[in-house]
Amino acid sequence: MALSKLTYNSLNVTAAASKGIGFDSDPDALQADYVAGSMVFIKKLTASSDGTLDFVDGSSDVVLDDTYKEYIFTFKDIHPSNDSKNFQFQGSTDTGSSYGVTMTSTSFQAFHSEAGTDPLLAFRAGASVLHQETSFKSLTQESSADADHAVHGTLHLFNPSSTTFVKHWICRLSNTFNINYANEFYSAGYFNTTSAIDAIQFKFSANDIDAGDICLYGIN
Repeated sequence: MALSKLTYNSLNVTAAASKGIGFDSDPDALQADYVAGSMVFIKKLTASSDGTLDFVDGSSDVVLDDTYKEYIFTFKDIHPSNDSKNFQFQGSTDTGSSYGVTMTSTSFQAFHSEAGTDPLLAFRAGASVLHQETSFKSLTQESSADADHAVHGTLHLFNPSSTTFVKHWICRLSNTFNINYANEFYSAGYFNTTSAIDAIQFKFSANDIDAGDICLYGIN
């Protein structure tokens, strides 16, 4: 069988390649392509000595349904009223009437003191790890209430409206221990339910959220 020979300079794949990866010579179209795959802002809640901050689907412009397959919560300057309080969260399947979905989770942390001592990377046990429990999940350990200390980070929640799969989440937070330690806390787990998760509540253990912002985004 004869082979066909192609001349390199005769090939033009620019249009096909551009179409394949979403490029366009029109700057407006380029911007539209970029925005279509970006984080979409949904809601910002700002704490001022609040017991909890709640994101409830369909309430106060909150969207937490099948509009997006992934949601991200961002935390900025989350500050407890008193020392040694853990930042926590739980989900709801009844639009916030109750919070206590069965959850299994795991956590580990890295920390280091301002004095340059006690560096540690360790698995967290106890209250930081849930095993088929309905209690609130601690996302930090013993946050400081000093005026210049706070919790920052993100939590990803995947496909919360699914009625087929359990609802996975991952979280990464940075906070300051009440004994002046830099702490990085990693958590992951799942709500062990095939019911839709339609509300998420955040709080500190036993005390108010003195200040801070939590923003909710959807991922296209």
